[in-house]
Amino acid sequence: MKLVECVPNFSEGRDLEKIKSITKEIESTPNVSLLDVDPGDSTNRTVVTFIGTPEGAKEAAFKAIKKAAEVLDMSQHTGAHSRIGATDVCPFVPVSGVTMDDCIEMAHELAERVARELDIPVYLYEEAAQKPERRNLANIRTGEYEGLSEKFQNPEWAPDYGQPVFNPKTGATNIGAREFLIAYNINLNTNDRKLAQHIALNLREKGRAKRDESGNIMRDKGGKAIKVPGKFKEVKAVGWYIDDYGIAQISINFTNYQISPPHLVFDETIKEAEQIGLRVTGSELVGLIPKEAMLLAGRHYIKKQGKSPGIPEEELIKAAVLSLGLNDITPFDPQKKIIEYQFKEVDNSLLDLNLREFANELSMDSPAPGGGSIAALCGAMSASLSSMVSNLTVGKKGYEDVQEKVKDLAMEAQVLKDDFLRDIDLDTLAFNKVMDAFKMKKKNDEQKEKRTQAIENATKEATLVPYHVLENCITALKIAKDVATHGNKNSLSDAGVAALTAEAGALGAFYNVKINLPDIEDEKFKSDTEKQASDLLNKAQQLGAEIKDIILSELK
Repeated sequence: MKLVECVPNFSEGRDLEKIKSITKEIESTPNVSLLDVDPGDSTNRTVVTFIGTPEGAKEAAFKAIKKAAEVLDMSQHTGAHSRIGATDVCPFVPVSGVTMDDCIEMAHELAERVARELDIPVYLYEEAAQKPERRNLANIRTGEYEGLSEKFQNPEWAPDYGQPVFNPKTGATNIGAREFLIAYNINLNTNDRKLAQHIALNLREKGRAKRDESGNIMRDKGGKAIKVPGKFKEVKAVGWYIDDYGIAQISINFTNYQISPPHLVFDETIKEAEQIGLRVTGSELVGLIPKEAMLLAGRHYIKKQGKSPGIPEEELIKAAVLSLGLNDITPFDPQKKIIEYQFKEVDNSLLDLNLREFANELSMDSPAPGGGSIAALCGAMSASLSSMVSNLTVGKKGYEDVQEKVKDLAMEAQVLKDDFLRDIDLDTLAFNKVMDAFKMKKKNDEQKEKRTQAIENATKEATLVPYHVLENCITALKIAKDVATHGNKNSLSDAGVAALTAEAGALGAFYNVKINLPDIEDEKFKSDTEKQASDLLNKAQQLGAEIKDIILSELK
């Protein structure tokens, strides 16, 4: 699932009606979920957080910037926070299924549209910056709103998009791309802030001041303190005392959790604490966290226990919560704290039904869910069985040489399983979109043209979902073959069923690709898709035959 976070900051923190008018634009945008609205009186600034699909997030951001330009007047604005415009900043943040490059491209597209349609000058910052000096937002904000008119006179500070023309009402806007920020606190069994700060200085990238043998801070020729770098890059940390909890904490901001993930910093904090007679009692997440960060932690701790990390997502998250002590101060609810769980891709998901309810829904006279969803279900069952056999091989005598391989197979199968399960819903959604397109009005030429194009687009989507299932079934068959070859021989029949269900899923998906192709007008799409799908089916059947030979040769 492609998800992007957007955190626009608006120069209004006191007039709740104006703030609401801006956030309503976000809430009314399809494929977007508003997560948080945080107004500040003294700063006279509101931080808004929402997530959505890339297109949804980009559209919601534009609508919010447009509304802010309408209802806010920067010539009347005062506040403690530095700013240059009605919408001061609007960063895009990759969450899942998108890259930083994708977010940079989104920043450019939004900036171009804001400048063109709203006549607001735009600067690009952080990862989207076009000049090194513009990466740091503080440099762009120098002189703030009040200095914009003069700033525009300097060619070096011409906006990245739009004309260097000062508009007193809207000012300018900063649009960028950055990594996800994780705010995280580690709890200590002390109320001594200095001890917490001692550990924080060792952890954070900035480190601490270097001292001589007498304990004096060492300085360079310019008089600046020489720093000893800390242990973790992209980590900011400070020690503090929280009166409400009665304990000291190490407060940490992870500016790139892929470089320094929370679980590694947590483990190192335990070592640092022990050296000065302290103990880590747990930790606390402030705000939200990407699911991948939790899965990385779960796999890390499961591996440390000598077990297979190829287990369901829910179990990995549970392992992460327990290992990091995230329930130490307040209960940690994954449904509320993991950012992906705040966005519902599908309403009334088929995955929420129990087996009997799903079978009943399938048996009714409605055409969806149908064969396409069942092809995806077959793939999910195949991946689940392959993971099971792999996990049943972990730690077993006689399989010492394949331990790492089967662990990797189990992990790969789990990810594949979740992808198949998602396609159960997506296949039904795609079919429903086709039906909705056929119901569109066709009273005049314009309506007819829109209807025809909608039918074409929806039918292509309804073809590509089972095509994706077909591709994944090839992967499922390859995993099943590896499992049949290297896995626990006592579960050989399970590996065989994994192959059979994957092959059935492939053929079922192929049928669903074929049935949609005649209704598509794009001849190149039709011919390319049919050839590629046929090639994939042949590969699936070949793999299926090879696995049958392996299974039957062993089952004597």
